[in-house]
Amino acid sequence: MEKNPTYLFVVAAALIDQGGRILVQKRPKGKPMADLWEFPGGKVEVDETPEAALVRELNEELQIGVKEQDVEPLAFASEPIEGQHLVLLLYMCRKWTGHPESADSLDLRWLPLAAIQDLPMPPADGPLVQRLSDRLRNSA
Repeated sequence: MEKNPTYLFVVAAALIDQGGRILVQKRPKGKPMADLWEFPGGKVEVDETPEAALVRELNEELQIGVKEQDVEPLAFASEPIEGQHLVLLLYMCRKWTGHPESADSLDLRWLPLAAIQDLPMPPADGPLVQRLSDRLRNSA
């Protein structure tokens, strides 16, 4: 009988500025998938909703304030990773307070979507970039 996989729920945000650029950050050296680019976010804790986790992670990682009602679910990706199964939930966010600054001295970049499509990213992020592209093109 096969054992049920352990799921790792992770939330991420496509922060979109007034110019239509999107914030990405580079994963730090010494961590899994180091030097790959990703959307900011992090793990959902026990007894925490994905939206609350995203608000908390954006505050911890980028020193910005986001309200739950200002994050819009966009897409998810599912990927086996390190003996677990990653479920990555991507949200869009166009409204926050403060100026994003990395608490961990990560490399942050505001880039147009076309530039993000060419970045080396973790496997789960690739399909999400395409979904974001489709959504932004359809809402223009």
